[in-house]
Amino acid sequence: MFKTVLFPVDQSREAREAAEVVAEVVQKYQSSLILLSVVEEATPEESQSDDAMKSAKKVEQLLKDAQAYFSAQGIEAQILEKQGKPAFIICDVADEIKANLIVMGCRGLGLTDEGSHDSVTSRVINLSPCPVLIVP
Repeated sequence: MFKTVLFPVDQSREAREAAEVVAEVVQKYQSSLILLSVVEEATPEESQSDDAMKSAKKVEQLLKDAQAYFSAQGIEAQILEKQGKPAFIICDVADEIKANLIVMGCRGLGLTDEGSHDSVTSRVINLSPCPVLIVP
């Protein structure tokens, strides 16, 4: 059913909690797992920022840690690192790898009318070429 699962990871607590669901889905359906992290483009004002998702080295380490987490559960995961706007990159990668499912954590910030335009989750739901499982 879910031959290829795409799991976009970031440093959030919600992504760590979603990892448990990802492991269950991948094991149940014997899926291939692709871990994706997006290095966000920093604006000039943010170039001195300490935001982990704007540092390629920190994103690389985040992916390696996520891969180790799944490896400890007997799940082999491929890692991808891209640069750009997260929602668009997630959907583009899902299309490229022909993902059958995207699993994401949700901070709940963009699920209101006021925040829905800024939410990565909302954008992925609207643009995704495949089903999206949101883990609250």
